[in-house]
Amino acid sequence: MSFVVAVEDCAEELEPIADPDAETGIDLGLKDFAVLRGGRVIENPRFFRRLERRLAKAQRVLSRKTKGSANRAKARLRVARIHEQIKDTRTDWVNKQVKALVSENQALYVEDLNVHGLSRGRVAKSVHDAAFGMFLTRLESKAARAGRTFVKVDRFFPSTRLCSTCGVLSGPSGLEGLKVRSWVCGCGAVHDRDVNAEVNIRREGKRLVAGGHSDTQNASGGDVRPGTPGRLRNPRQGKNEEPARSRTAPADREPGISVR
Repeated sequence: MSFVVAVEDCAEELEPIADPDAETGIDLGLKDFAVLRGGRVIENPRFFRRLERRLAKAQRVLSRKTKGSANRAKARLRVARIHEQIKDTRTDWVNKQVKALVSENQALYVEDLNVHGLSRGRVAKSVHDAAFGMFLTRLESKAARAGRTFVKVDRFFPSTRLCSTCGVLSGPSGLEGLKVRSWVCGCGAVHDRDVNAEVNIRREGKRLVAGGHSDTQNASGGDVRPGTPGRLRNPRQGKNEEPARSRTAPADREPGISVR
Protein backbone atom coordinates (compact mmCIF):
# COMPACT_ATOMS: atom_id res chain seq x y z
CA MET A 1 0.00 0.00 0.00
CA SER A 2 1.07 3.60 -0.54
CA PHE A 3 -0.12 6.70 1.26
CA VAL A 4 0.03 10.34 0.23
CA VAL A 5 -0.02 12.78 3.13
CA ALA A 6 0.07 16.58 2.90
CA VAL A 7 2.21 18.11 5.65
CA GLU A 8 3.30 21.62 6.51
CA ASP A 9 6.82 22.90 6.11
CA CYS A 10 9.28 21.33 8.58
CA ALA A 11 6.55 18.99 9.83
CA GLU A 12 8.98 16.10 9.68
CA GLU A 13 10.90 17.73 12.50
CA LEU A 14 7.92 17.84 14.88
CA GLU A 15 8.30 15.60 17.90
CA PRO A 16 5.24 14.01 19.55
CA ILE A 17 4.57 14.87 23.16
CA ALA A 18 2.67 12.75 25.67
CA ASP A 19 0.91 15.64 27.46
CA PRO A 20 -0.19 18.39 25.03
CA ASP A 21 -0.86 20.75 27.97
CA ALA A 22 2.61 20.39 29.52
CA GLU A 23 4.32 23.73 30.00
CA THR A 24 6.98 25.22 32.24
CA GLY A 25 8.58 28.47 33.20
CA ILE A 26 12.36 28.64 33.26
CA ASP A 27 14.10 30.77 35.87
CA LEU A 28 17.81 30.96 35.08
CA GLY A 29 20.41 31.56 37.75
CA LEU A 30 23.99 30.97 38.82
CA LYS A 31 23.40 28.89 41.95
CA ASP A 32 21.18 26.52 39.96
CA PHE A 33 21.30 26.79 36.20
CA ALA A 34 17.51 26.64 35.88
CA VAL A 35 14.45 26.02 38.03
CA LEU A 36 11.47 24.45 36.23
CA ARG A 37 7.85 23.80 37.05
CA GLY A 38 7.24 21.94 40.28
CA GLY A 39 10.60 22.92 41.75
CA ARG A 40 12.60 20.74 39.40
CA VAL A 41 16.20 21.95 39.30
CA ILE A 42 18.87 21.77 36.59
CA GLU A 43 22.20 22.02 38.35
CA ASN A 44 24.86 24.40 37.09
CA PRO A 45 27.71 22.24 35.74
CA ARG A 46 30.35 25.02 35.86
CA PHE A 47 32.56 23.55 33.14
CA PHE A 48 35.14 26.34 33.20
CA ARG A 49 35.41 26.30 36.99
CA ARG A 50 36.14 22.57 36.96
CA LEU A 51 39.13 22.94 34.63
CA GLU A 52 40.23 26.40 35.73
CA ARG A 53 43.16 25.18 37.83
CA ARG A 54 44.34 22.85 35.09
CA LEU A 55 44.11 25.68 32.57
CA ALA A 56 46.01 28.08 34.83
CA LYS A 57 48.82 25.55 35.26
CA ALA A 58 49.08 25.02 31.48
CA GLN A 59 49.17 28.77 30.91
CA ARG A 60 51.96 29.23 33.45
CA VAL A 61 54.00 26.55 31.70
CA LEU A 62 53.37 28.30 28.38
CA SER A 63 54.54 31.65 29.74
CA ARG A 64 57.93 30.18 30.71
CA LYS A 65 58.72 28.79 27.27
CA THR A 66 60.99 30.64 24.87
CA LYS A 67 59.14 32.38 22.08
CA GLY A 68 59.51 30.62 18.76
CA SER A 69 60.66 27.32 20.28
CA ALA A 70 59.15 23.90 19.66
CA ASN A 71 58.39 23.48 23.36
CA ARG A 72 56.35 26.70 23.33
CA ALA A 73 54.32 25.40 20.38
CA LYS A 74 53.58 22.18 22.30
CA ALA A 75 52.57 24.12 25.41
CA ARG A 76 50.30 26.35 23.35
CA LEU A 77 48.54 23.27 21.97
CA ARG A 78 47.96 21.97 25.51
CA VAL A 79 46.26 25.25 26.45
CA ALA A 80 44.18 25.17 23.27
CA ARG A 81 43.05 21.58 23.96
CA ILE A 82 41.77 22.57 27.41
CA HIS A 83 39.80 25.48 25.95
CA GLU A 84 38.38 23.19 23.28
CA GLN A 85 37.41 20.58 25.86
CA ILE A 86 35.53 23.20 27.90
CA LYS A 87 33.73 24.50 24.83
CA ASP A 88 32.75 21.09 23.46
CA THR A 89 31.55 19.82 26.83
CA ARG A 90 29.45 22.94 27.41
CA THR A 91 27.94 22.83 23.92
CA ASP A 92 27.03 19.16 24.23
CA TRP A 93 25.40 19.73 27.63
CA VAL A 94 23.38 22.73 26.39
CA ASN A 95 22.12 20.78 23.37
CA LYS A 96 20.99 17.90 25.59
CA GLN A 97 19.16 20.20 28.00
CA VAL A 98 17.44 22.03 25.14
CA LYS A 99 16.30 18.78 23.54
CA ALA A 100 14.94 17.46 26.84
CA LEU A 101 12.97 20.65 27.59
CA VAL A 102 11.45 20.85 24.11
CA SER A 103 10.51 17.16 24.08
CA GLU A 104 8.79 17.39 27.49
CA ASN A 105 6.87 20.66 27.18
CA GLN A 106 4.43 22.17 24.73
CA ALA A 107 5.04 25.72 25.97
CA LEU A 108 8.24 27.29 27.32
CA TYR A 109 8.32 30.63 29.13
CA VAL A 110 11.66 32.27 29.89
CA GLU A 111 12.89 35.61 31.16
CA ASP A 112 14.54 37.91 28.63
CA LEU A 113 17.87 38.29 30.40
CA ASN A 114 20.31 41.05 29.58
CA VAL A 115 23.17 38.61 29.09
CA HIS A 116 25.46 41.25 27.59
CA GLY A 117 25.04 43.46 30.66
CA LEU A 118 25.48 40.60 33.12
CA SER A 119 28.67 39.52 31.38
CA ARG A 120 30.28 42.86 32.26
CA GLY A 121 29.55 42.79 36.00
CA ARG A 122 31.15 41.20 39.03
CA VAL A 123 29.91 37.74 38.09
CA ALA A 124 31.05 37.96 34.48
CA LYS A 125 33.15 34.79 34.62
CA SER A 126 30.23 32.76 36.00
CA VAL A 127 27.81 34.21 33.45
CA HIS A 128 30.11 33.31 30.56
CA ASP A 129 30.61 29.85 32.03
CA ALA A 130 26.84 29.28 32.27
CA ALA A 131 26.31 30.29 28.60
CA PHE A 132 22.83 31.75 29.11
CA GLY A 133 22.88 33.37 25.67
CA MET A 134 23.68 30.11 23.89
CA PHE A 135 21.01 28.28 25.87
CA LEU A 136 18.23 30.79 25.14
CA THR A 137 19.12 31.08 21.46
CA ARG A 138 19.15 27.34 20.87
CA LEU A 139 16.04 26.79 22.97
CA GLU A 140 14.11 29.33 20.90
CA SER A 141 15.35 27.81 17.63
CA LYS A 142 14.58 24.25 18.69
CA ALA A 143 11.12 25.22 19.97
CA ALA A 144 10.28 26.89 16.66
CA ARG A 145 11.34 23.84 14.66
CA ALA A 146 9.37 21.50 16.91
CA GLY A 147 6.21 23.64 16.87
CA ARG A 148 6.39 24.57 20.55
CA THR A 149 5.24 27.84 22.09
CA PHE A 150 8.21 29.95 23.16
CA VAL A 151 7.65 33.26 24.98
CA LYS A 152 10.15 35.69 26.46
CA VAL A 153 8.90 37.63 29.47
CA ASP A 154 10.09 41.22 29.76
CA ARG A 155 13.34 41.52 31.72
CA PHE A 156 11.84 44.23 33.94
CA PHE A 157 9.00 41.98 35.09
CA PRO A 158 9.46 41.56 38.91
CA SER A 159 9.32 37.77 38.91
CA THR A 160 11.37 37.45 42.11
CA ARG A 161 9.74 40.17 44.18
CA LEU A 162 6.16 39.33 43.20
CA CYS A 163 4.32 37.00 45.57
CA SER A 164 2.80 34.19 43.51
CA THR A 165 0.01 33.76 46.10
CA CYS A 166 -1.35 37.28 46.68
CA GLY A 167 0.41 39.27 43.94
CA VAL A 168 2.07 41.83 46.22
CA LEU A 169 5.61 43.11 45.62
CA SER A 170 7.00 42.08 48.99
CA GLY A 171 10.03 40.02 47.94
CA PRO A 172 13.72 40.90 48.39
CA SER A 173 15.16 43.66 46.25
CA GLY A 174 18.51 45.33 45.62
CA LEU A 175 21.99 43.89 45.94
CA GLU A 176 21.35 42.73 49.49
CA GLY A 177 18.29 40.86 48.31
CA LEU A 178 20.41 38.63 46.09
CA LYS A 179 21.58 36.75 49.19
CA VAL A 180 18.02 35.95 50.27
CA ARG A 181 17.04 32.51 48.98
CA SER A 182 13.66 32.25 50.75
CA TRP A 183 11.29 34.86 52.13
CA VAL A 184 7.91 35.21 53.83
CA CYS A 185 5.16 37.37 52.34
CA GLY A 186 2.75 39.44 54.40
CA CYS A 187 -0.05 37.04 53.45
CA GLY A 188 1.79 34.24 55.28
CA ALA A 189 3.11 32.40 52.21
CA VAL A 190 6.68 31.12 52.41
CA HIS A 191 8.46 31.26 49.05
CA ASP A 192 11.62 29.79 47.67
CA ARG A 193 13.20 32.54 45.61
CA ASP A 194 13.64 30.58 42.36
CA VAL A 195 10.46 28.47 42.60
CA ASN A 196 8.37 31.61 43.12
CA ALA A 197 10.07 33.29 40.15
CA GLU A 198 9.29 30.30 37.90
CA VAL A 199 5.60 30.43 38.82
CA ASN A 200 5.41 34.16 38.05
CA ILE A 201 7.28 33.77 34.75
CA ARG A 202 4.93 30.98 33.67
CA ARG A 203 1.82 33.00 34.54
CA GLU A 204 3.10 36.11 32.78
CA GLY A 205 4.01 34.07 29.70
CA LYS A 206 0.54 32.54 29.56
CA ARG A 207 -0.96 36.02 29.90
CA LEU A 208 1.12 37.28 26.98
CA VAL A 209 0.05 34.34 24.82
CA ALA A 210 -3.63 34.82 25.73
CA GLY A 211 -3.42 38.53 24.95
CA GLY A 212 -1.65 37.97 21.66
CA HIS A 213 1.45 39.89 22.72
CA SER A 214 4.02 37.13 22.78
CA ASP A 215 6.38 39.24 20.69
CA THR A 216 8.57 41.20 23.10
CA GLN A 217 10.26 43.45 20.55
CA ASN A 218 9.49 47.11 21.22
CA ALA A 219 8.38 49.55 18.54
CA SER A 220 11.04 52.07 17.65
CA GLY A 221 9.74 55.50 18.54
CA GLY A 222 6.14 54.37 19.00
CA ASP A 223 3.76 53.94 21.90
CA VAL A 224 3.85 50.25 22.83
CA ARG A 225 0.61 50.41 24.79
CA PRO A 226 -2.03 48.22 23.11
CA GLY A 227 -4.81 50.02 21.32
CA THR A 228 -3.01 53.35 20.87
CA PRO A 229 -1.41 54.56 17.64
CA GLY A 230 2.33 55.09 17.39
CA ARG A 231 3.82 58.49 18.08
CA LEU A 232 6.58 60.31 16.32
CA ARG A 233 9.92 60.78 18.01
CA ASN A 234 9.48 64.57 17.77
CA PRO A 235 5.96 65.40 19.02
CA ARG A 236 6.20 68.97 17.64
CA GLN A 237 6.46 67.71 14.10
CA GLY A 238 3.20 66.42 12.63
CA LYS A 239 2.67 64.25 9.63
CA ASN A 240 1.68 67.11 7.31
CA GLU A 241 4.04 69.68 8.85
CA GLU A 242 7.18 70.60 6.99
CA PRO A 243 10.47 70.12 8.87
CA ALA A 244 11.90 73.22 10.51
CA ARG A 245 14.35 75.09 8.33
CA SER A 246 17.87 75.75 9.44
CA ARG A 247 18.67 79.24 10.71
CA THR A 248 21.84 79.34 8.67
CA ALA A 249 20.06 78.42 5.45
CA PRO A 250 16.93 80.58 4.93
CA ALA A 251 14.59 79.67 2.10
CA ASP A 252 14.84 83.04 0.29
CA ARG A 253 18.64 82.99 0.15
CA GLU A 254 20.11 82.68 -3.30
CA PRO A 255 22.45 79.76 -3.95
CA GLY A 256 26.14 80.53 -3.76
CA ILE A 257 25.78 83.38 -1.22
CA SER A 258 27.23 82.62 2.20
CA VAL A 259 25.89 84.18 5.37
CA ARG A 260 28.34 85.28 8.08
